[in-house]
Amino acid sequence: MFRMKKIIYFAFVGLLLTSCSEYNKVLNKGTIEQQYALASKLYEAKKYNKALNLFEKVTPSYNGKPQMERIQFMVAQSNFNTKSYDLAGYYFSRFAQNYPKSSKREEAAYLSAYSYKLASPIFSLDPTDTNKALNAFQSFIDAYPDSKRIPEANKNYQEIRYKLQKKAFEIAKVYYTTAEYDPARNYTAAIQAFDNLLEDYLGSEFKEEALYYRLKAAHDLAVKSTNRKKGNRIKDAILAYEKLKRNFPKSKYLEDSNKMLATLEKEQKQLLKS
Repeated sequence: MFRMKKIIYFAFVGLLLTSCSEYNKVLNKGTIEQQYALASKLYEAKKYNKALNLFEKVTPSYNGKPQMERIQFMVAQSNFNTKSYDLAGYYFSRFAQNYPKSSKREEAAYLSAYSYKLASPIFSLDPTDTNKALNAFQSFIDAYPDSKRIPEANKNYQEIRYKLQKKAFEIAKVYYTTAEYDPARNYTAAIQAFDNLLEDYLGSEFKEEALYYRLKAAHDLAVKSTNRKKGNRIKDAILAYEKLKRNFPKSKYLEDSNKMLATLEKEQKQLLKS
């Protein structure tokens, strides 16, 4: 029994060495045809990193040829399967653009968007890939309204949109919470950032909270202003209060908002007397 295990082991090692030897030989000295054939074979065997090395070698020679359609898709899929999602998104997008009549175009368009989604970081980091994913899913939904992938595309689109909203909301909130270091600048920046969020994402999940913090920023800016600027700023803060109450008449923030309104009205009366 032990002898049989040794024989199997050495046979496996021998096969592995032969395989590595063949790969290195074809990679470094093989013809373009041999490299393409082995790349395809390795792709089918799910050895994607080695396949990518060979595809990189053969791609220039197959530009403009029929084989290039298959090569581009395999390169995109190999990057996806090795979790190089940003590259996969790029190559799937190129495939969809380069081969509009391909039977795999719809799949490539979807996988491009999905790859960018997987490449996108948590909401607090650089949103470049997140924005690419949002745009790619929107393009897919517009181009393939009858696709069986539409429910999943819509779900992914909403998840990405939420992530971008959350980032926009948190940035605006940071301006507000750090206003003590530069009140005039940061309260103003917070107001603008909350306005941008509400304008860019109509029906946002953060709308009630954004309107409340927008009111707080406008209120705090007004009461800390000089008399020369206070009048217009009080008016802006009162409008912010009215907008919150109009959109959310039973808002959980209404009690605190009513207190802010009372302060604003008191400041307004004192300003008129001065």
